[in-house]
Amino acid sequence: NMNFLSGIWWSLPLVLVWATQPVTSSWWYMGAVGSSRVMCDNVPGLVSRQRQLCRRHPEAMLSIGRGVAAWTAECQHQFRRHRWDCNALERGQRLLGRVLLRSSRESAFVHAISSAGVVFAITRACSQGELKSCSCDPKKKGSAKDSKGHFDWGGCSDNIDYGVKFARAFVDAKERKGKDARALMNLHNNRAGRKAVKRFLKQECKCHGVSGSCTLRTCWLAMADFRKTGDYLWKKYNGAIQVVMNQDGTGFTVANKRFKKPTKNDLVYFESSPDYCIRDRDVGSLGTAGRVCNQTSRGMDSCEVMCCGRGYDTSRVSRMTKCECKFHWCCAVRCQDCLEVVDIHTCKAPKSAGWISRT
Repeated sequence: NMNFLSGIWWSLPLVLVWATQPVTSSWWYMGAVGSSRVMCDNVPGLVSRQRQLCRRHPEAMLSIGRGVAAWTAECQHQFRRHRWDCNALERGQRLLGRVLLRSSRESAFVHAISSAGVVFAITRACSQGELKSCSCDPKKKGSAKDSKGHFDWGGCSDNIDYGVKFARAFVDAKERKGKDARALMNLHNNRAGRKAVKRFLKQECKCHGVSGSCTLRTCWLAMADFRKTGDYLWKKYNGAIQVVMNQDGTGFTVANKRFKKPTKNDLVYFESSPDYCIRDRDVGSLGTAGRVCNQTSRGMDSCEVMCCGRGYDTSRVSRMTKCECKFHWCCAVRCQDCLEVVDIHTCKAPKSAGWISRT
């Protein structure tokens, strides 16, 4: 659907959203079976290096498309209790674009989590035999030793190095064309996202022998669930470090000398975030009018914080829930359906609820 593509502007989410078109789509099928050159040339916003990778690995674009579901869902999960909830991608791609054009902490997180999503998707596709250019990790062969003794490499170890290499080539391509502060910041956060996935690569083993004794072990390396990466990057978001460019323009240093110098694992940003209280196109804010808030919370999802002091409306709704659940031997839990009446609190809109735009 070319009309769908025409409004997409930022290269990575652009390709990710594009790649999520169903495989049965005639447009995708014609492109994949016919000419990958035609398909890739019709995606707006890609730089030449990205088009080359698209033409060379058209099947990878579809694999990346599965990754978009992982990172957008994870972004929305991590920000579900905050004023900015990462839903701009669904409600209007140009709004997310406004967020990314700023050098805020939210932009830092989106670059990191989306870069991580590409690593995760490509690595998983390699292990599942979906890509011609890679397979299981070729280095994990023969015998090895760990704290539990000797073992043989077997199964299919996730080829994380290929996933990182592909993600670096594709995601960083656009930023490498720029030499400004934002490009430097994005490259740093992209790398932090890639490193986060690799951080949670874990060794899994299977025992062989009489009655399952570990006289022989077969082991392989596997990525952890993407939630671990999301949780880790969320902590990095909360501890993100504000930086400024150094004098020669080749790197950055901390804006406040009281804070530590950022490591390669930290997220960095240049400018403070807006409050996201009102609808503002220039900053990519949908505002919090209509958002559900928690009347009893003292955190970011509290009605006082979420509603920015504007107050909230309360409505009483009925919903079906599972109740009176009982465990039945051996293996079943049986519940009844109960009608529950609950109060839902939603933030009031400001007196002027229209869009604010400074342009």
